Amino acid sequence: MKNSIIFVAVVVLVITGLLLVGKSFLPHPPNVANAGHEDRFNGTAAPDFELKVVDASAKTLKLSEFKGKAVVINFWATWCEPCKIEMPWLVDLQKKYGPQGLQIVGIAMDDTDEKTIAGFAHKMGVNYPIVVGTEKVADLYGGIDGMPTLFFVDRSGKIVEHELGLRSMDVIEGNIKKSLGPAEASQTASAR
Repeated sequence: MKNSIIFVAVVVLVITGLLLVGKSFLPHPPNVANAGHEDRFNGTAAPDFELKVVDASAKTLKLSEFKGKAVVINFWATWCEPCKIEMPWLVDLQKKYGPQGLQIVGIAMDDTDEKTIAGFAHKMGVNYPIVVGTEKVADLYGGIDGMPTLFFVDRSGKIVEHELGLRSMDVIEGNIKKSLGPAEASQTASAR
């Protein structure tokens, strides 16, 4: 009896292992996480919001304040491990593209106090505004299905890309360039 239980357990483990290995060889469609969101958002006006700025006594920030700039809206949380990987990239990209008209805005979707959020942002060296997110704002952006979630807004206020989950720095930078896009080219041409 004992041997047959061990045999059944080994067979179950082997089958489970084979299924997991087989699943890893299946083709994965690109950017499955964004399916359904891209078509719905791209080309639409980014919903305006007004949220409280972390670590700034009662000051609020409106998306509409950045009219004429390319904006990256970053929904994140202090407990989100992929967010911790992405944030230093965003800091570097803000430094690199800020002079060209980029503004990154972090929307903290934590259920914690502002002091904790501010401390985390300071520890991460964040050089862009962090605001306290609300469910209402998350709903304006279609509901946040996971974090990090990035929306890339061009200078006219339209969403040009949406990324759900951790993407490479190259993908993020490419989307920033797309956001800066035509206005950047026309500014260069008019300066000549």
